Amino acid sequence: MDVLTVQAIQDAGLTDWSKLGTALHARFLVGSFAEAVAFAQEVAEISAGHDPEVRMTATFVDLRLLTPGSVYRQEGRPDRIWSSVTQLDIDLAREISALAAARGLQADQEGNFEAELGLDTADAAEIGPFWAALLTGDAANYDHPEVVDPTGRAPSLWFQKTSAHEAPRQRFHFDLWMPIALAPARIKAAVAAGGTVTDDSDPSFTVLSDAQGNRACICTIEGR
Repeated sequence: MDVLTVQAIQDAGLTDWSKLGTALHARFLVGSFAEAVAFAQEVAEISAGHDPEVRMTATFVDLRLLTPGSVYRQEGRPDRIWSSVTQLDIDLAREISALAAARGLQADQEGNFEAELGLDTADAAEIGPFWAALLTGDAANYDHPEVVDPTGRAPSLWFQKTSAHEAPRQRFHFDLWMPIALAPARIKAAVAAGGTVTDDSDPSFTVLSDAQGNRACICTIEGR
């Protein structure tokens, strides 16, 4: 099935959900772990064959939707192949939101974000297998340009192409994926806490620096 454009995803009007890095994400608040389990069971009953990724606690249920095998190539970068959202994901998101509404569960957009690590390198192939082996126990889990953990326990790690350079230099940085509407508030909070906006020339990400010059990015799907 064809992946959807960013505009098509935005036009779907999914108020409970946001596309972050690649998938649709939502968090619903619950009053107990038993309620979380019951809600997850209902989700399982309507999503057979398109199983969402689910994480539960006594206070929330996180869901991630991504059609298996749905990919697109970044324009101008044939080497960059990304997973993305299809109409199947949109339809299932609507059904899950309806289940949540019937249970009186509220979506929590403030808690709906995804953090990943980026590592600058001039040669990802040289170091990618090492990081895959370290984080997952299997070097084969390096899939250019990222480490893929089938269990979902390892932090997301991707490799950013850069020119060769000598240490010391910051090479690791956090990318924090957020809903478009919430990104400005997070940027404002980081600046108020002593940070500086280093680069906001691209609408899809804003580079921030702490007081010692360490950088991080607030990322959204705007303009991608």
